Amino acid sequence: MLPRTLFLSRLIGLYFLVCGLALIVHRQVFIDAMATLTSNPAAMLCLSVFTLIAGLAMVLGHNIWTTSPAAVIVTLLGWLTLIKGVVYLLLPAKWLVGFSQAALNSGTYFYSATAFVVVLGAYLTYQGFRSKPA
Repeated sequence: MLPRTLFLSRLIGLYFLVCGLALIVHRQVFIDAMATLTSNPAAMLCLSVFTLIAGLAMVLGHNIWTTSPAAVIVTLLGWLTLIKGVVYLLLPAKWLVGFSQAALNSGTYFYSATAFVVVLGAYLTYQGFRSKPA
């Protein structure tokens, strides 16, 4: 695997693992934080800009679609982050509030999404630390 792919696999994998486990342990804290965040236009603007920058950095720095499954996942996450940043900047805040509240308050969706993030984080972490640089 390319050194950049190894680094991003480790970074994103560990981030997903830690945040996913924190979501499970402190669900209500995250629900309250998202409600507060989405009701604050200045905070949403900052979040949107930083998400857009992170997405652009990932897409420009790692747009690899063929090397390995982990590389494709990292690239796909970069594109999804970029799209999320653009959507946050362009959609009205009231739509984002409604979507985030509906998603977070649905127990089935919340735990399914969190489990997916933890499993994806474990996979990326494993691949990132198992593989050797090419």
